[in-house]
Amino acid sequence: MPSIDRTRLKALLAQESDRFVAEHPRSRELFERAKASLHDGVPMNWMVCWAGDFPLFVREAAGAHITDVDGHRYLDLCLGDTGAMTGHAPPAAVEAIVAQARRGITFMLPIEDAVWVSEELSRRFGLPYWQMALSATDANRFAIRLARQITGRRLILVFNGCYHGTVDEAYITLRGGVPVSRRGNIGPPADPTTTTRVVEFNGLPSLEAALAPGDVACVLAEPVMTNVGIVYPDPGYLQSLRELTRRSGTLLILDETHTLCAGPGGCTRAYGLQPDMLTLGKAIASGVPAGLYGFTAEVAGRIRACTDPEYAGVGGIGGTLAGNALSLAAMRATLQHVLTQEAFERTIPLADRLVEGVKGVIAEKGLPWHVAQIGCRSEYRFRPAPPRNGAEAAAAADPELNRYMHLATLNRGILMTPFHNMALISPATTAADVDEHTRVFREIVEALVGA
Repeated sequence: MPSIDRTRLKALLAQESDRFVAEHPRSRELFERAKASLHDGVPMNWMVCWAGDFPLFVREAAGAHITDVDGHRYLDLCLGDTGAMTGHAPPAAVEAIVAQARRGITFMLPIEDAVWVSEELSRRFGLPYWQMALSATDANRFAIRLARQITGRRLILVFNGCYHGTVDEAYITLRGGVPVSRRGNIGPPADPTTTTRVVEFNGLPSLEAALAPGDVACVLAEPVMTNVGIVYPDPGYLQSLRELTRRSGTLLILDETHTLCAGPGGCTRAYGLQPDMLTLGKAIASGVPAGLYGFTAEVAGRIRACTDPEYAGVGGIGGTLAGNALSLAAMRATLQHVLTQEAFERTIPLADRLVEGVKGVIAEKGLPWHVAQIGCRSEYRFRPAPPRNGAEAAAAADPELNRYMHLATLNRGILMTPFHNMALISPATTAADVDEHTRVFREIVEALVGA
């Protein structure tokens, strides 16, 4: 297998950087202006992570494409890092959002859509009870609080390399096998090693040992890890995870925010999983801020048994805007008309097509890379085989190569997820879009390794 010529890579990256700057004068102008009023010139800190010298400023988006302020149109395979997995501004959701906005946006009272949404989620995921939040981060935080309350236990457990939003307890990693606070953890309220146990995904002995003392309230996990690249569970691992959590009296919370890409009921339905609690966010409302968490009848009973209604509004769960009418209308429209069984029957085969195209180029050029896929989500990584855990995924990181691949793709009209080379297929994406990605991928790889 050929190795990457680092001198060539640096030269190509410099060329792509110069091209990006030259072709985006209006975005650059807005970025420079923004520095006077927005910290680092962006409204949210991670927007500085894009591969160019500055982020694109977007003018508009529809379906599978966005247009920036310089007039460039892009095939969007980032889709808001899952937030726009529905495609941008899906008509059914837009109509529902506009109609509800005219009737009122937030009441701190339920509307009928709340009942419809919870019934549909119960049908899809098999959990009978649901509550609303404004993000998956909030849903995860609330689920953790409830798990601690009903178990009387303080600790939680996560997997090395995980990401569950800005949940304080999840900002922990293993360094040389030792739990430590993750790099970049901003102002943690407590050392996460005092709140959290962390083990490697797919490591049953370490998982069993961590749960054995019987002091872990919950395991918070994605059924397939996504934030460090796609990390599949070993055959039988999720079933063993379920068995070990039950044996130790630990609640199992599955975060399906990204893995909803597996189908209408996420991995829970696709793999026949049985979580105690489940969290969702991002795509569930076609881009309108929304999150949800569901739980079993047993968990619901335990919550009721130790909840004082007099203090329900000040117990650290909820929020004035949680369950607002606008979010609920968007969720109902999204579930009813956009993220349907029929939509996934279209998007998953297109993801298959994208994966086959990328695999073909990798094989032809003899590159030591692989492509992984969950439903309509796919990702290529710079190692021969998929990693089995967070440590293996982190060891394969190549920021310089990643930046080249991302920036070169962007300069040719395709937007990938900036944190990793993830491509997401929306209901609006076409076979022609997928084939264009394959063409561009081939072009930039050939520039890297030589045709």
